[in-house]
Amino acid sequence: MTWNWQKKGWPQFTYDEGTVAPFEAKFLQRSGVFLGALKYLPEDEKTTLTVDLISNEALKTSEIEGEILNRDSVQSSIRRHFGLATNNRKIPLAEQGIADMMTDLYRHYGTPLSGKQLFTWHTMLARGRQDLKQIGAYRTHKEAMQVISGPIGRQTVHFEAPPSKAMHQEMKHFIAWFNDSGPEGRRPLPSLTRAGVAHLYFVSIHPFEDGNGRIGRAIAEKSLSQCLGYPTLIALAQTIGSHRKAYYQALEENNRNLEITDWLHYFANTVLDAQIYTQRQIDFLIEKTRLYDRLRGKLNPRQEKVIARLFAAGLEGFKGGLSAENYITITKISRATATRDLQDLVEMGALQRTGERKHTRYTLNIPTMSGST
Repeated sequence: MTWNWQKKGWPQFTYDEGTVAPFEAKFLQRSGVFLGALKYLPEDEKTTLTVDLISNEALKTSEIEGEILNRDSVQSSIRRHFGLATNNRKIPLAEQGIADMMTDLYRHYGTPLSGKQLFTWHTMLARGRQDLKQIGAYRTHKEAMQVISGPIGRQTVHFEAPPSKAMHQEMKHFIAWFNDSGPEGRRPLPSLTRAGVAHLYFVSIHPFEDGNGRIGRAIAEKSLSQCLGYPTLIALAQTIGSHRKAYYQALEENNRNLEITDWLHYFANTVLDAQIYTQRQIDFLIEKTRLYDRLRGKLNPRQEKVIARLFAAGLEGFKGGLSAENYITITKISRATATRDLQDLVEMGALQRTGERKHTRYTLNIPTMSGST
């Protein structure tokens, strides 16, 4: 098996620029819409959106690698970075590390990429790890760095990266390419093209013992942000994680050759889908403000509590929808009172009702909950 880094011409990737151009135009157009929508949000809501998006990306980029983290701990750590109130909970090292890395990405997206920044990110990600020989440094082990699956004795090798002895030279070239291809570089590339090539190029090198996927996705987001001139805040990891199998398949199908048009098409579509999801989150916050304006002075304390819980659940809402039993559990009231409260909320236009009898469910009465954009 011959891998892309073993091909003549490595690391000069080739692709059909003409077929990628329409994706580039759509990305820029949607980025403008996103920026315009942000102007409708009050400053506190912008901060809430930023913290929520960074938190979700931190959780999802870890989940892609099979690491399930505590949402409250990650969000609490990120809130501290933004100087916001927290419950002073003790944050586990893994949650603290990914929160630190994602916040650093948000704040320093515009700086040139450097080995120091990559080592800092790796140190953050590896916080508390005892199983790694090299933390905050490129790998040095002599055995091959392989991505494999399957039982011992019948394993499938999906990819093999360059040997450890080549890491410093490979990463020197990668960092130089990344900075040269930026908007202020000597050979600037379009937004999606640069980010897509950067992600594939980096994970093909696989310079660290662990954390390459998370750092590779962070590099892609850094690239997109640099090309736009502000943090993208798009739900890239969220979108990749929703179709994880397709992500790994696309990587595997493009790690054997230097012609990567198919990869760039996949990556561009993923970013565009991520923009749609993020736009829905902005619309969700705008609709939240409008709903509260319509209901001002009309809700009793129980209804206020439940509406707040529904908004806190985000775009996905309560799993299976809010039921009367959920309402009773949250408010600690009788079924008769819960029934009256819920009926009032439907009549006021706060909630939508679906189903009958024990299958009755309630959702927020806003367009974004049905997936519209």
